[in-house]
Amino acid sequence: MASSIPPRGPDQKKENLGTVRRGIGFKVTTPRRNVLSALNNGAGMANGGTPSGQADVGGGGEAAAAAPVVEFSGREDVEQLLAEKMKGKSKSDYKGRADQMSDYIKKLRACIRWFMDLEDGYVAEQEKLRGVMDSENIRHAELEAQLSSAIDELKASNLELTRRCEFLQESLNKEQFEKLSAVELYEKEKQERESAVTSRDKLTVDLERVTHEAQRFSDQLKMLQDTNKRLQEYNASLQQYNSNLQADASTNGETISRLQKEKNTMMETMTTLRECNSSMNNQLESSRASQQEAIRVKEELRKELECLRAELKQVRDDRDNSLAQLNSLRIEVVNYKEQIGKSSEDCDNMSLKVSTLEKTCHMQQEQIQNFQKQLAVATEKLKHADVTAIEAMTGYEEQKERIKYLEERLACAESQIIEGDKLRKKLHNTILELKGNIRVFCRVRPLLFHGDSNGVEGASISYPTSVESAGRGIDLINQGQKVSFSYDKVFDHDASQEDVFVEISQLVQSALDGYKVCIFAYGQTGSGKTYTMMGRPGADQKGIIPRSLEQIFKTSQSLESQGWKYSMQASMLEIYNETIRDLLAPGRSNGCEMGSSKQYTIKHDSHGNTTVTDLTVIDVFGIAGVTSLLEKASQSRSVGRTQMNEQSSRSHFVFTLKISGTNESTGQQVQGVLNLIDLAGSERLAKSGSTGDRLKETQAINKSLSALSDVIFAIAKGDDHVPFRNSKLTYLLQPCLGGDSKTLMFVNISPEASSVGETICSLRFASRVNACEIGIPRRHTQTRAFDSRLSYG
Repeated sequence: MASSIPPRGPDQKKENLGTVRRGIGFKVTTPRRNVLSALNNGAGMANGGTPSGQADVGGGGEAAAAAPVVEFSGREDVEQLLAEKMKGKSKSDYKGRADQMSDYIKKLRACIRWFMDLEDGYVAEQEKLRGVMDSENIRHAELEAQLSSAIDELKASNLELTRRCEFLQESLNKEQFEKLSAVELYEKEKQERESAVTSRDKLTVDLERVTHEAQRFSDQLKMLQDTNKRLQEYNASLQQYNSNLQADASTNGETISRLQKEKNTMMETMTTLRECNSSMNNQLESSRASQQEAIRVKEELRKELECLRAELKQVRDDRDNSLAQLNSLRIEVVNYKEQIGKSSEDCDNMSLKVSTLEKTCHMQQEQIQNFQKQLAVATEKLKHADVTAIEAMTGYEEQKERIKYLEERLACAESQIIEGDKLRKKLHNTILELKGNIRVFCRVRPLLFHGDSNGVEGASISYPTSVESAGRGIDLINQGQKVSFSYDKVFDHDASQEDVFVEISQLVQSALDGYKVCIFAYGQTGSGKTYTMMGRPGADQKGIIPRSLEQIFKTSQSLESQGWKYSMQASMLEIYNETIRDLLAPGRSNGCEMGSSKQYTIKHDSHGNTTVTDLTVIDVFGIAGVTSLLEKASQSRSVGRTQMNEQSSRSHFVFTLKISGTNESTGQQVQGVLNLIDLAGSERLAKSGSTGDRLKETQAINKSLSALSDVIFAIAKGDDHVPFRNSKLTYLLQPCLGGDSKTLMFVNISPEASSVGETICSLRFASRVNACEIGIPRRHTQTRAFDSRLSYG
């Protein structure tokens, strides 16, 4: 059915999406041949006749020209189409009912095509939004990395500035200590000078008192000479003090030059900060952190500015103190000039030194003014950084609003996809109900060149190429006569395992939706049934069973985002010589259960569920666990060698997976069952050459397959009694063949000319199966307790 829909390119998807957004419904202006009607017509060719559509080639154009134009503009039209009921003049008016069925199927095709285009538009929009979101996330990560590096650089700069500030503080404390020492020394010298003045006054009084005494005068003169000498020493000490002051002034100059260098370093740091702030303008996601960092740096710079101002104030105070000391020294020098004439040259030198100190203080004042100007510039730069941070914050808020808008659009698209998925399930189930529930796929095994040379030379299978039968028909040449068959799908010998699984993937999906699904393979020995169902090691060689399990687990994980949670239980058994064997039983080895005396019994309940008593049921949580169970079952399955197949399956293999799902958000519960069955191959005793145990196995296999044919014939005829109990195989498959299950049969055939007779028998049986109509599949959504044993129906 999927092959009948024409491929859609990217441009067509965009055009369809635009059409849906403008509210224009999908229109079918060119009538096409309906695959579903061809499938229904093909049911009449089951007995080997030619396709009935070939006889109507001449009148097909007029019927196509009269086909109505179908339009869909929304969900209401789809619901109206699904609710449409067929009307006929009478129950025997099959032609009228067939025409109504054909028109209805055409409408369904148009509806499906409209829905697929709508779904493609939603998927494209969702992918686009996801791409935008991924790019924004990548950009956000890059911005975070850049901001992190910028923060590390700022932290390093801040640490360096802190160290320099501590060093300057230590230098300032040292200079203050030296200044305090100099002040103390000056006080001591002043006290000594005052004591010297006092002594001089006393000596003057003594001189006046001993004027009349020469000896006394002579002693007084000596004392005056000693005093003069002491004054000279004191003058020398004053000169030394002057030199110390000059050294202090030079030290202050060096300190100021060092401060200038530190200021230049700070300016460079401020330049680096400005570059960082300009780069942060593009960092939208981290602007808030950048703003806080800029505020913190601003506060630190303000603190440093206050420290520098305090230092400048201290320097000014020191300068004023130095000027006051210089003035006092100048007054003392004048006094000394009056008292001692010999110290005039020293006073001149002191004046020169004082003038030098005044020049130095003037230079320091100019440097302080330059510092103030630089600090004002730094303050302006900080204000600019604040403005930049505010702009970055605004851009960040805008980007945040845009991301929020994109997230809302993405959520809306996801909800639309969920609604579309629900509609897809409903349309798929409606199509299966219209066709009948037993579908048949035919698969042709490739030629084996190491086999019969006669079969290799005379392959008798061909495939029609007409529109009605392409991909659905198969022709055989038997004794010069052409025999044609038509099924739901025919896979030639070039079809891969992936091609086969694509056709049944939607049917497997129904098990997750809460339906009972059964897929079984039928055919002669060596026709490829086990390869179709189980496959071989390798990703490309996997069969239907492992691929179905992979899809179920993958889909169940994807549905977790919609609130669904699934639990699954698996069991595997084989029917060997009309005896049920548990392939997962503990202690089972080489097809035998060690010391087991269990009697497995098939039971059906009133709800249509089938259970096998004492059968091993294992909870599975992933594909790895199920794969190990499949390997264990394959090793335990009964196989044997015959003339037709070296590794022939000697039993019917049944794999069952029970699926229970619960939606926590809606409270809905579903319970589905997936049955995957590999039947033993039919074979003729004359060709197989079976003897002994192999003969008993062949007779049991043929008996159970014959019972299956009897059941199919009874269902096709509409008999009141269907002999399900004639075989354990048919009794186990009763819910699949006569209940509310979705059932599909693979008929596997060999292409060799020597197998034409057996191939025709298999294809005729498949045609009868395809003509059977069983009950309408029912979705199991009611909440009720299941038996702890796994259900097969």
